[in-house]
Amino acid sequence: MTEAQHRTAPTPSGAGFEPGPVLITGASGFLGPALVDVFRAAGFPVRVLVRATSPRTNLTWPDVEVVEGDMRDPEAAAKGMRGMRYLVHAAADYRLWAPDPEEIVRTNRDGTRALMRAALEAGVERVVYTSSVATIKPHDDGTPADETRPLTPETAIGAYKRSKVVAERVVEEMVAREGLPAVIVNPSTPIGPRDVKPTPTGRIIVEAANGKMPAFVDTGLNLAHVDDVAKGHLLALHRGRIGERYILGGEDVLLSRMLADIAGLVGRKPPTVRLPRAAVYPVAFVSELAARITGKAPLATIDGIRMSRYRMFFSDAKARAELGYAARPYRDGLSDAVAWFRQAGYIR
Repeated sequence: MTEAQHRTAPTPSGAGFEPGPVLITGASGFLGPALVDVFRAAGFPVRVLVRATSPRTNLTWPDVEVVEGDMRDPEAAAKGMRGMRYLVHAAADYRLWAPDPEEIVRTNRDGTRALMRAALEAGVERVVYTSSVATIKPHDDGTPADETRPLTPETAIGAYKRSKVVAERVVEEMVAREGLPAVIVNPSTPIGPRDVKPTPTGRIIVEAANGKMPAFVDTGLNLAHVDDVAKGHLLALHRGRIGERYILGGEDVLLSRMLADIAGLVGRKPPTVRLPRAAVYPVAFVSELAARITGKAPLATIDGIRMSRYRMFFSDAKARAELGYAARPYRDGLSDAVAWFRQAGYIR
């Protein structure tokens, strides 16, 4: 089937779409557990692929089959895909910094390729691949960007963004050349409960709630409740067009507003000092230097400061129009995140 045929082929929608066995990756992380909950509630028998070393904190379902294996291992990927009708691939190395940045690229690119190959060989009916808005170029003036602005590996800032760009291209090429029945979703920045590691944005919430972010830079994010993003994946499986990309977003929020809202939720005074970006580079440099010694992820990174030049604002109009996607107010996700972090002992 040609690329054009794939893009115009009829897709399942509504009540006529039949649940079936689905492999979900990333279930030990943050978005993955929300995906498992959504697909279980919709009647899908769920299997998850997790590494032997992954935390089991979020793996709490008695009826979910757990297969151990690394997504980069073709044998593990094939084992996970055996007997599956669908694949939802959400696992990723989402670090913004690593001692070897190319490790992030290799993990996300090679893991995606192995799973997509296994899906093709297993004859799955449909794939939802979790990309990211990290693959989309933001506007310089802060207006919301959409799916028509893809980044290239050369223009992506940092190893994480580059890894997601090259992994997304792997999926697109397999759709066009090999008939991979994949729909791509591009979540913005999920927030909410069960951010166990936590993610870089989750770390901001924790540090701010603990009073460790007295200042900020002028930037912004698009924030969405993790459960809404998970529901968007199910909608993409039902209604998405093969080979298309769909931003799953929420509200565009300035970092200053986010920090003020966190302060209000925990009863602290919000930070009022806005730092010039140039003043933060030395902090990021020292943080990365310390991380190489301690092995702990730095709170500030040079790539993160470079990315903060842009307000990462995005439009999910396409997903709303074609998938029926919807997102609740971002404060709901923020409140749920703070409550979960507090209950789990991250917030003192």
